[in-house]
Amino acid sequence: MSKKHTFIYTGLSLCVAGGMAQTQSKQPNIVFIFADDMGYSDLACYGSKVNRTPNLDQLAKDGIRFTDFYSASPHSSPSRAALLTGRYPVRMGINNVFFPESYTGIPETEITLPEVLQKQGYYTGIVGKWHLGHHRQFLPLQHGFNEYFGIPYSNDMTSVVYMRGNEVEKFRVNQDSITFTYTQEACRFLERNKNRPFFLYLPHTMPHVPLAASANFKGKSANGLYGDVIEELDWSTGEVLKKLKELGLDNNTIVVFSSDNGPWLTEGPMGGSALPLFQGKNTTWEGGQRVPTIIRWKNRIAKGQVNNEVASMIDWFPTFLRLTGGKIPTDRMIDGKDISPVLFGAGKRENHDFAFIHYGNLEGFRSEEWKIKFPEPLRKGNFWVADVPAHDTILFNLKTDIAETTDVKEQYPEVYRKIVGKANAFKETLKDCPPSLIVGDGSSVNLVRNQREKAIKEAKKEDK
Repeated sequence: MSKKHTFIYTGLSLCVAGGMAQTQSKQPNIVFIFADDMGYSDLACYGSKVNRTPNLDQLAKDGIRFTDFYSASPHSSPSRAALLTGRYPVRMGINNVFFPESYTGIPETEITLPEVLQKQGYYTGIVGKWHLGHHRQFLPLQHGFNEYFGIPYSNDMTSVVYMRGNEVEKFRVNQDSITFTYTQEACRFLERNKNRPFFLYLPHTMPHVPLAASANFKGKSANGLYGDVIEELDWSTGEVLKKLKELGLDNNTIVVFSSDNGPWLTEGPMGGSALPLFQGKNTTWEGGQRVPTIIRWKNRIAKGQVNNEVASMIDWFPTFLRLTGGKIPTDRMIDGKDISPVLFGAGKRENHDFAFIHYGNLEGFRSEEWKIKFPEPLRKGNFWVADVPAHDTILFNLKTDIAETTDVKEQYPEVYRKIVGKANAFKETLKDCPPSLIVGDGSSVNLVRNQREKAIKEAKKEDK
């Protein structure tokens, strides 16, 4: 089945800081750095007192740091699919994570960001974790990337191999050197493509468990092995920024840093922190999906901004197309909103709504500062997620209650009805979504759990 590419033209005119319009004669490069399972407060600029992150802190000072930015899912594969398509993953049937034994992957009919950028003359590359299927038709080169180097799944799955293009290059991977290796590959990509517009997608494997850091960082932080890993990721970002400057590309390169979802709290010292948010990965509470997000574009985006408006990973697709003169598909629902007016201080996001979807189900909805969580049974803590008490539909004011502690639906009945109405209207748009692509008997979950538990125990021994 061939893809349908029906677009509307968005133009090249850009709004810059101060609201002045300017046409760029040279298209901006894009570097998107994506951490795996990094918590909301794992960076110093987001409140960490134990992790040193000078490069990312400086990146925030040089651009915008978002406080209310959401991943599109509380776990990996759906979040990545949403980033690349601008669509809630439920619209693709991606409601869970793919496993090495999966026969499915990102649908061929989806239109991805690198595909559209290629039509604009961009050279596209990915260095890092893919996690959208490993059979040939699902790999990056078949979805808009000119180059691919990295690990196709999470580093705790039985698939830790380095792939280059469509082939396995190395069957044995030293996890200690993954971040270092990715950094080298990313810098080489920049060197090779310095004379043409490029999109570099750098989805790191860390800090997903099992944690591992190189000799230069292991045992050096004040936060154990987890802190070592975070500080090496900060170093990696610094190396990429240094290479951009060395090549004379930093003024015309958009750099984004974010995380695919919240921290894996049940990993204890092997997991990150989402405080003051409640819960973490695998939940639709704030700690599961509100993630650190920073963007810098020198001489275009004003320095030192802190933005408190709702934005999401699905917004990058239309935003990057807007900034590069790309064309937005019109034959499908694009959920993301162009946030370029927010970046340049020229306006606000089209709305301040966000849907919390988990395993294909609408579990919550945010509009402005208000968030509804729909009824949930007692979730007894297990390997994947900590205890979550049973509750009826509840309403929070996230501006005054960021930790989601107090139900205020009785105090604000009109607000409650309004948000329920918005959520129900959104739910209507999900009626024609395809069935889940990931269907199994649970054997893969058990396989991964056993392998992961073994890896974590080994990591803890090494940390001692």
